[in-house]
Amino acid sequence: MSIGLLIIRLVVGLTFAGHGTQKFGWFGGHGLKGTGGWLESIGIKPGVFMAFLAALAEVIGGLLFAAGLWLPVAAALMVITMLVAIFTVHGKNGYWITQNGFEYNLMLIAIAVGVALIGPGSYAIHF
Repeated sequence: MSIGLLIIRLVVGLTFAGHGTQKFGWFGGHGLKGTGGWLESIGIKPGVFMAFLAALAEVIGGLLFAAGLWLPVAAALMVITMLVAIFTVHGKNGYWITQNGFEYNLMLIAIAVGVALIGPGSYAIHF
């Protein structure tokens, strides 16, 4: 069971953190200015500051989740970020991701909450 949780935590957490770093311009992302401009175009202001907060939540939440450290905090950061994405962008488009719906966001919420409820397993950073 612990190996399975480790695989889930690493893949989901590191991908989530990587998505956050795109807001800083890494991995082909648009950076804070580009992301901030898009956020302002959908009514989220101030865009650059909100992009910075989203990036921090995704990077910190994803890295904590991958490490299995402070898992409730990690899951909360992931869930809050995905709920904002659902309520501001994806929810109005229905469920399926093929129509830019909230399917993927809900899957990430379920994974974050499920792993937080189960616990990180043996292969995690413990203090």
